Amino acid sequence: MPGKNPKVKSEYTAAQIKVLEGLEPVRKRPAMFIGSTDQSGIHQLAIEIVNNSIDEALVGACDQIEVALNEDHSTTVEDNGRGIPVEEMPRFKKSALEIVMTKLHAGAKFGEGGYKVSGGLHGVGASVVNALSEWMRVEVKRNGKLWVQEYERGVPKTKVKPVGKVSPEETGTIVTFRPDRQIFGKTIGADFDFLSERFKQFAYLTRGLLIRIKDKVSNRQNSYFFEGGIRSYVEAINRNKKPLHPTFYTHQQIEGIDLEISLQYNDGFAENVFCFANNIFNTEGGTHLTGFRAGLTRTLNDFGKEKGLLKEGEENLSGEDVREGLTAVVSVKLDVKDLQFEGQTKAKLGNAEVKPAVETVLREKLYEFLEENPHVAQRIIQKGALATKARLAARAARESVIRKGVLGGLGLPGKLADCQEEDPNLAEIFLVEGESAGGSAKQGRDRRTQAILPLWGKILNVEKSRLDKMLEHPAIRDLIIALGMGIGEEFDISRLRYGKVISMTDADIDGQHIKTLLLTLFFRYMRPLIEQGHIFLAQPPLYKITRGKESVYVYTDQEKETVLERMPGASVQRFKGLGEMNPGQLWETTMNPGTRTLKLVTIEDAQKADEIFTALMGEEVPPRKKFIQTHALKAELDV
Repeated sequence: MPGKNPKVKSEYTAAQIKVLEGLEPVRKRPAMFIGSTDQSGIHQLAIEIVNNSIDEALVGACDQIEVALNEDHSTTVEDNGRGIPVEEMPRFKKSALEIVMTKLHAGAKFGEGGYKVSGGLHGVGASVVNALSEWMRVEVKRNGKLWVQEYERGVPKTKVKPVGKVSPEETGTIVTFRPDRQIFGKTIGADFDFLSERFKQFAYLTRGLLIRIKDKVSNRQNSYFFEGGIRSYVEAINRNKKPLHPTFYTHQQIEGIDLEISLQYNDGFAENVFCFANNIFNTEGGTHLTGFRAGLTRTLNDFGKEKGLLKEGEENLSGEDVREGLTAVVSVKLDVKDLQFEGQTKAKLGNAEVKPAVETVLREKLYEFLEENPHVAQRIIQKGALATKARLAARAARESVIRKGVLGGLGLPGKLADCQEEDPNLAEIFLVEGESAGGSAKQGRDRRTQAILPLWGKILNVEKSRLDKMLEHPAIRDLIIALGMGIGEEFDISRLRYGKVISMTDADIDGQHIKTLLLTLFFRYMRPLIEQGHIFLAQPPLYKITRGKESVYVYTDQEKETVLERMPGASVQRFKGLGEMNPGQLWETTMNPGTRTLKLVTIEDAQKADEIFTALMGEEVPPRKKFIQTHALKAELDV
């Protein structure tokens, strides 16, 4: 038959079909369920169990959650909710508790009347955690009794049984689990600071819920309770900035959607909008973000023209203009049966009906807020109008200064020593400081795949500058042209010329400052570079230790002491800068893909990253002073 594929010679029989029973699929492919098997996966286990407790809070059955990071690397989560049902399910002839903990897609989220609003992994959270735990113990306070069941790697070791009595009014669930070393390797401990930040976020989103987390190893403890909900959340994000007005907040029910929006402008330039669906942070936004942006832009333009704050005939405020200096939180809650996400990790909300709902509510309530607060309206719209002027100025600067380099691949910076490779996946660029370091790097590099761009000193602190001012800075212009993606309205990461963008600076205070300035630029204006894993930090050695003909490069003071113990009488050379290394040394220690160490820059918590950049690089001195005092003992001093 014409077009028929050639016959496949290998056999395809029933014997090749494998059926994974029970929780075996989770252990076989854990990353499909929790994202990864590194520490972020360990954190996800704790978050899943806490999410189950928050589901109880969302239906009004729980107002307190206690989390303990135990000394044996296990985690305990206790709530005062209704307690997981323990009655026998006739179909399975087993306790409901055992079914919930051992079967995927089993739970009240799939039935009627259990949870209308819920987060977690579509009802598989508890069983996934059980499957990926070396052991788990679940205690349930219900019906005047304390019920218990224990598991090993998802398999029940005992039946559900009562082990004691509690008062009839006392209810709740206690889950203790230890991540399985067979899945996660040796590092199975959770990070107290990371989980604290995440649980604080949960407390903001669930007004009136107390969440307490305790690290029994370091004896640290944090408690979170926010009666103001997401209004308090917005104010907390803006606490190191200068707010321009009192916080706007609205809470509405529309077509079965519970909707909360809070926003406040500050005098900065960065946009910070955080979107949640059923308390799940949607890192890529979705329909609620689209509706919010459309409603905000249209409302400010309509209000500005109606009240004469925007002149007729002038260009409208763009979405980018009205979001300059904006901090906002958008939280929607939907019936769990209707919830639609793109992908298992719920990075993006997909429910089409949410967009018009958010847009309608925001337009109506924000318009009322602006009418009731005319001075606030004037400040916000004036800020947007200034952003428009800056945008037009930046557009003119782009067209006159970097248009050739960005669009045509021509006019690359004269300081750039480009590589021969044209495939971005195989090419990398080193951003280096100073003439001597640039010279060594250019001589020592692999010219086929490695490009070198000397920055010639410190770049502009973009935390304090708009885009039009940035483009006046030669080093930033050179960098934008070299990367090839454009910036602002024309930013397009698909045009990136190098798959790895590597900051290679000296290991002294000036080098750290330059590195921070670069990261601020990437975070504020090219964040997809970080989010998609293109930004790296080179790790040059601190010392060269030599005895006779033997030489060893070491990268930390601790490593130096270890090497010196086995090499008595050795000489130690301290590298103050990359320029002190000859091209061969720089290649061998810092640039050779076969021997170097690169640190990938990631953003696990965008809100926390924003706070740190604001504190370190912003106009306000007190936040910077507080940050330095708080973290002084962790600093690596170059004396």
